[in-house]
Amino acid sequence: MIAPAALAQEAEAATDCPVAEFAMGLRFQQQSAEIRALQLQAYNIATEKLDAAVAAAEDPSKLAVVTDLDETVIDNTALLARDLANCHVYDAWDTWLPWERDGKPALIPGAKEFLDHADSLGVAIRYVSDRADEQKDHTLATLTDLGLPQVSPETVLLLGPPKVERREIVAADHQIVLLLGDTLHDFDGRFRNTPLDDQKATVAEEAAKWGTEWIVFPNASYGTWSEAPLTAWDAETVIEEW
Repeated sequence: MIAPAALAQEAEAATDCPVAEFAMGLRFQQQSAEIRALQLQAYNIATEKLDAAVAAAEDPSKLAVVTDLDETVIDNTALLARDLANCHVYDAWDTWLPWERDGKPALIPGAKEFLDHADSLGVAIRYVSDRADEQKDHTLATLTDLGLPQVSPETVLLLGPPKVERREIVAADHQIVLLLGDTLHDFDGRFRNTPLDDQKATVAEEAAKWGTEWIVFPNASYGTWSEAPLTAWDAETVIEEW
């Protein structure tokens, strides 16, 4: 049993550290076996759908996979955990540029295998990310060090025009058969800078695309949902021993 004094200290620490509320989500994102299962599941589905698209295509080189990077292909939770330990609010993103330059992200489970498979099929891969374009050389070096295929200045499209416009660049000469991402504007411009209720409505409207054309990855460490109020059961609390 935790002593009342210890509980009080924990409560005080949480009050003093505004980012402490992210700890459970970040622990799930970085340490859980479930997150790895979900990531592998997403890439298994992507592989199945890509194989079907290639089998139906006259020229697979005209097909493209468009993928986000952060929390979709590469895992940045080491940065978030460092900031959390320092009680630094990491979703202010003011520690991100040094991480892009000097950080060593890990690969999301299944990412390299899927991308290598797409490459072996002759499918174009385009990495569309909101990493800083002025630091593009660092991102290119990171992706190359991780052994990812089709990494070049032309295939890595970083922050500048909105993602929807960068996807249109890809669509100008390829048929995009899969979009992969962890945040909803990786899939459609209607999700960008819109209220959460509208995002939920769009998710429902596009129900047929999830797991077929759009492959979404779990991210419990940051997102537009992070300040949303919780909906609680309004019944009086009743404590019963099992």
